[in-house]
Amino acid sequence: MKAAVLHAPNQPLTIEDVALEKPKSREVVLRTAFAGLCHSDLHFIEGLYPTPTPVVLGHESSAVVEAVGEDVTYVKPGDHVITCLSVFCGECAQCMTGHPNLCENTEVKLLPCAARRLTWKGEVLNQAMNLSAFAEKMLVHEHAVVKVRDDVPLDRCALVGCGVMTGVGAVFHAAKVEPGATVAVIGCGGIGLSAVNGAAMAGASRIIAIDTVAMKLDVAKQMGATDTINASNVDPVEMVKEMTGGEIIDVK
Repeated sequence: MKAAVLHAPNQPLTIEDVALEKPKSREVVLRTAFAGLCHSDLHFIEGLYPTPTPVVLGHESSAVVEAVGEDVTYVKPGDHVITCLSVFCGECAQCMTGHPNLCENTEVKLLPCAARRLTWKGEVLNQAMNLSAFAEKMLVHEHAVVKVRDDVPLDRCALVGCGVMTGVGAVFHAAKVEPGATVAVIGCGGIGLSAVNGAAMAGASRIIAIDTVAMKLDVAKQMGATDTINASNVDPVEMVKEMTGGEIIDVK
């Protein structure tokens, strides 16, 4: 299969012929449908985040299950899925107490350099974040995916695994927005727009979207913003104070 390989920081990714191992127990083979370029991927490429190389990056993706290994019960071939950064075993103490993001099982949540799922020119090729979505196929644990309905567009699904989860998660877990709250979201990129949508889902009565790009503010209205501020021509802090009287939950 083809994959985009990072050989060293600050070097262009190159398209290489890469081999994929056969799925082992509880592993699944995915046919990649769409993969987003997250800013975290750029940090790895630029050397700001250290990672073993050569490596196939990519973690914000959607796919179709192509094959499954033994003991897989969650998905079957043909299922549409979103890839998940927080792979978990479902059996350790953290998983069993409702904290699968803190899974302690390093046989499932493989550490950097531990995966032996990809090879290039006969040598081990590193897998990024147990996924490596910048490839035609992925080999992952069954708990590294989330099933979605077949009628949900896969290009939209790809955003959920990272950008949407980050924005919505900020609303529910960091800011803990309550029904009736007033919320300001600073920056209406993918994560900011997801925060706007998350605030709407949380029941915020007033959602103020702030950006310098008019088009993004228009989209923010479609995502649930009740008010917008174009920070390119006004002081956003003073505008927020004027609009809210100073009572605000700030989701950045």
